[in-house]
Formats: sequence, C-alpha cells, structure tokens
Amino acid sequence: MAWIVLVISGVFEAVWATALGRSDGLSRLAPTVVFGAALVVSMAGLAYAMRELPTGTAYAVWVGIGAVGTVTYAMATGAEPASLVRILLLLGIVACVIGLKVVH
Repeated sequence: MAWIVLVISGVFEAVWATALGRSDGLSRLAPTVVFGAALVVSMAGLAYAMRELPTGTAYAVWVGIGAVGTVTYAMATGAEPASLVRILLLLGIVACVIGLKVVH
C-alpha cells in the first residue's frame, strides 16, 4: 500500500509544481489554490509512505515521479521543447525509480 500511495503522491508533486509555475508567484487565485491543495496531498502521502519505506528511497521515488510528470506535462502542452534526448533521459529516471522498487 505504501508504494501505491507514494506513486500517487509523486503525481500530486507534478500537479503542485505545475500549478506553482502557473500561479505567477502565487498571485493568481486558481493555480494558487490547486498548488496548496496538491502540496498538502503530496506531502501527506509522502509522509504516509515513509512509515514503511526508507526515507531515501521514498524521497527519490517521489521526486523522480514528480520531475518526470512535470516535464512530460510541459512537453505535452508545448511549454517546454520535446526531443529524443530529453525523452530518453526521462526514461532513465523512470528506469531508476522502477529499479528502486525492484531492489526494495
């Protein structure tokens, strides 16, 4: 169960990071509200997962999922350029996250 919660929390990290970028320094209401709500859900899920998972592993997986999700969304919406090299590097992060699960 901790791994499922951790993955969901990583997705919410991507949500709050994206919302933070769209909030223009927390000056736009809707993205700021999304940022705050997603931040709370993400952190609470990370804290829950850390009850059963080692801190370093949980944090690395959470950050990896959040980073890949944030960049993937940005590339899909055209906010950031997509290239084969960038996609391969993101797949490397995904492989490392999977590796951390496998060796756990």
